[in-house]
Amino acid sequence: MSALCVALAGFGAAASPAAAFELFGMKFFEDEVDEEAVIADPQPYIATVVINATGALESAVRNASALIADESEPASGAAGLLAKARGDYRRVIAALYNEGYYGGTVSIRVGGVEASNLAPDVKLPDPVEVAIVVDPGPEFRFNSVSVANQAPVSNDPYDQVDLPSNKGFAAGLVAKSSVILQAEQLALEAWRQQGYAKAVIAARDVVADHGVNLVDVTITVNPGAKAAFGEVAVTGTERMDPDFVRRQTGLTVGEEYDPDEVALAQKRLDRLEVFRAARLEAADSIGADALLPYQLIVQELPGRRFGAGATYSTIDGLGVEGFHLWRNLFGQAERLRLDARVASIGFPLDSTQFDYFFGGTFTKPGVFTPDTDFVASVAAERTLYPTYSETSASGRAGLTHILSDQITLEAGAQFEINRFDDVFGTRDFKTIGLYSGAVLDFRNDKVDATQGWYGAVNLEPFYELNYQNTAARLTVEGRTYFGFGEDDPYVLAARLKAGVLLGPGLAEIPPDKLFFAGGGGSVRGYAFKSIGVDNGAGVVTGGRYLLEGSIEARAKVTQDIGVVGFVDAGYVAADRFPALEDLRIGAGVGIRYYTGLGPLRLDFAVPLNKRASDPDYAIYVGIGQSF
Repeated sequence: MSALCVALAGFGAAASPAAAFELFGMKFFEDEVDEEAVIADPQPYIATVVINATGALESAVRNASALIADESEPASGAAGLLAKARGDYRRVIAALYNEGYYGGTVSIRVGGVEASNLAPDVKLPDPVEVAIVVDPGPEFRFNSVSVANQAPVSNDPYDQVDLPSNKGFAAGLVAKSSVILQAEQLALEAWRQQGYAKAVIAARDVVADHGVNLVDVTITVNPGAKAAFGEVAVTGTERMDPDFVRRQTGLTVGEEYDPDEVALAQKRLDRLEVFRAARLEAADSIGADALLPYQLIVQELPGRRFGAGATYSTIDGLGVEGFHLWRNLFGQAERLRLDARVASIGFPLDSTQFDYFFGGTFTKPGVFTPDTDFVASVAAERTLYPTYSETSASGRAGLTHILSDQITLEAGAQFEINRFDDVFGTRDFKTIGLYSGAVLDFRNDKVDATQGWYGAVNLEPFYELNYQNTAARLTVEGRTYFGFGEDDPYVLAARLKAGVLLGPGLAEIPPDKLFFAGGGGSVRGYAFKSIGVDNGAGVVTGGRYLLEGSIEARAKVTQDIGVVGFVDAGYVAADRFPALEDLRIGAGVGIRYYTGLGPLRLDFAVPLNKRASDPDYAIYVGIGQSF
C-alpha cells in the first residue's frame, strides 16, 4: 500500500523596484534610465574581470558589478552598455569602500578603450569585449574615531542601544564605510530611544591618510528637542471608522516619543488586514508644546475576498474547499470568514463516504486593548477517519491577546455536540468547557526557521453532560533549530510533543478528545490518525497519552534547492506508556525548493515497523518546512 498527499493553492506577490542609496553624500542607482526602453539595438558583450584580491573582497567586487550580473543579456545599444559601465565605476568603488579600501583604482575598458572616454554613439563590435580591472590598494584601518554629542547611557533596558564601538567602530579595526554608516544609525537611535525624535547627523568628517593607510572619523549628532506623541490625523478611510483606526495605533497624546511604539503601531495596523497600505508619517518639526503630530495615510482593501483549493491523496481521495471573507463589516475591521470543504471523494463516486465541513469565524479586533481580539466560531462536520466516524456541531468564543511579537495568549469557552461510530458502538456526547493556550515563538523565520525555538501549551478542561464526566486535556510542544555555516545552509531541527488526558475510561471520552498520531504533521510514513491504542484484536482507538518527536537534517545544495533527511517517532497509550517496541517510527528523505513565499516541500517516508494496515510508503507535498 502506498500514500500520496498533494495540496494545491494559489498565491500572489508583488515585486518592488531596487531602491537608491547614498554613501558619503554620493547617490547611487537614483533615477537610472532603463536603457532597453530607450534603445532597441541589442549590444552583446563578453566581460572579463581581473581583481588583485581573493576571498570576500573579490566576491564583493564581482557582486557590485552590473556588467557581470547582466552579462547573459545584451545591453541596450552602445549607449546602454556605456551607461552600465559608468555606473560600475561608482558601484565598484562603493564596494571597495565598504570593505575598507580607500585607495583602489578601477579601469573598465570597452573594446580596449576606457569607458569614460567613449561617446554614447560609438560603433562597437558585436560582441564587444569588456575588461574590468580592479586594484583595491591597501586596506585602511580606523585611527581616531569619535561620536560628538553622544547620547547618555539609558537605565531603561528597552531604550538601550549598542555602542558603535561594539559594532566595529573602534581604533585598529578595518575602516569599512558600512561600519561608519552603522555607527551613525546607532548614534541616532540612542537619542531617539530616549525621546529625541528629530535627532540628525550634523556633520561627518572622514579623513583617509594614504601615507599610513589610516582613517580618522568624527560623527557629530544634533539630538534636537525632546518630544512626546501628538495627535494622529487619519486620512484615506472610506468604510473604516477613523477614530477606531486612530485608537488602534495605541499612540497616546503626551506620551514620550518612542520609536518602538511607532513600530508597534504599524504592526497593529497591518494585523487588521483591511488596508492595502497604511503609513504613519511624523510632522516635519516638533511643536512649541513639545508634541510631535502624526499623519496616518491609509488605503483600504476591497470589502470581500474569496478563495479555493484542492487536495488529493491516494488513500483519502479528492478534496475541494473554498472560503469567503468579509472585511470591515461595521467599520471597525470586523471580519467574517465562511469555510466549506468536501473531502474523501473517491471513484466511483459514493456520497455516503464523503467528508463534509462548514464553518464560520467572526473576529472583532481592538477589544479592551489594541492587541486584544474577540474571536467566535461555529462549525458542523461529518468526517470518516480510519478509526472512527464523527458527526458534530461545535462553537467557541474567546479572546486572543498578542503580548509581544513572540508571545500570544488565548482563552475562552467552547461547546460540542457529537455522534461517534467506533469500536465502542454509536455514542452521543455533549461537552462544555474552557480552552486556554500560549504560544512562544522565538524563531528567526516562521516558515523556514534556521535559529531559535518555538513552544506551545494548550489546556482544555471540559464537562461531558451525557455521561456526566469531568476531564481535562493538556498538550505541550517544543521545537528548536540550530543553523551552521555562513547564512545557515545546514540546519538541525528537532520537535517534541506530549499530551495527557485526565478523565474517565476510554469508552466515556469523545474520540476527538483522545490522542492519535500519524500523518504529515506527526509521524510520516503512517496514515493520518492511524497510530493509537490497539485493543489486541487489531482495532485501534485513541489514547490518554501521546508522545511524539522528529529530527530533521536540512542542507541547501544550491540557493534554490535543498535536501532533508528525517526520522519521526510516536506512540499513544491508554493508561500507561507502552514499551519501546510499541513505538512507531518513520524515516525518509525530502526535497525543498526555496521560493519567496517559503520552501515547497516534497517528502518521501516509509514506516520502519509497519503493521499490516500501514502503507508501504507515503509522499507529502506542502508549503513551508514540516515544522
